[in-house]
Amino acid sequence: MDRKEWYLEYEIQINRPGLLGDISSLLGMLSINIVTINGVDEGRRGLLLLAQSEQQIERLESILQTMETINVTKLREPKLRDRLAVRHGRYIQRDADDKKTFRFIRDELGLLVDFMAELFKQEGHKLVGIRGMPRVGKTESVVASSVCANKKWLFVSSTLLKQTIRNRLIEDEYSSDNIFILDGIVSTKRANEQHWALVREIMRLPAVKVIEHPDIFVQNSEYSIEDFDYIIELRNDPDEEITYDLVQKSNFFQESEFGGFDF
Repeated sequence: MDRKEWYLEYEIQINRPGLLGDISSLLGMLSINIVTINGVDEGRRGLLLLAQSEQQIERLESILQTMETINVTKLREPKLRDRLAVRHGRYIQRDADDKKTFRFIRDELGLLVDFMAELFKQEGHKLVGIRGMPRVGKTESVVASSVCANKKWLFVSSTLLKQTIRNRLIEDEYSSDNIFILDGIVSTKRANEQHWALVREIMRLPAVKVIEHPDIFVQNSEYSIEDFDYIIELRNDPDEEITYDLVQKSNFFQESEFGGFDF
């Protein structure tokens, strides 16, 4: 019988010497293996475990509930956020009202890249929006995540080097293993109907699509924010406001100001 992974998280009530050793010994006596262990928040530890049967986990839970030194907060099959919390030592911040919105700051680019790479490894259609002010690291993070996921990335519209507007793809670019990257502002401000026909074609592919500035994108297309599976917000600091006033009040993306590549 294959062993199954579980995630255990507990809050330390009485931080005495040897506490972790006691828990490790208990897991050993129950023949439960520790895969990874790390602090995941102030006063909390998270462990990825391997167990042969659910009965082992049930016995573990009943014993842990009798311990006054800890309070078990999670004992479940590991979710993506659990795995990343153990790996990086902190939880990804998620919006309290909108569970598909995840927040990062620039100092957490390593965590963001790891998070998106795990999303990119999953098969099938996935629509990811990423919000953030200019030069905060949105496009670079998407490219780095594609590399980590061992996926090829394609710019459908972008401002990474110069403005890029794709009107067609070549045959081998229609792969579901590719990551398609669009800039919602560039597609809105400069693209023609050929580009939007390509966008609709890409949206039908069973592949990962990443759209920067998703709010601008949905304002000027038939798609809605509900179509997105994940929304990622990237800020320079936690209090930074993400606003599009600069773009809407100026001709920021006019062709006279920036060169461009049309394909």
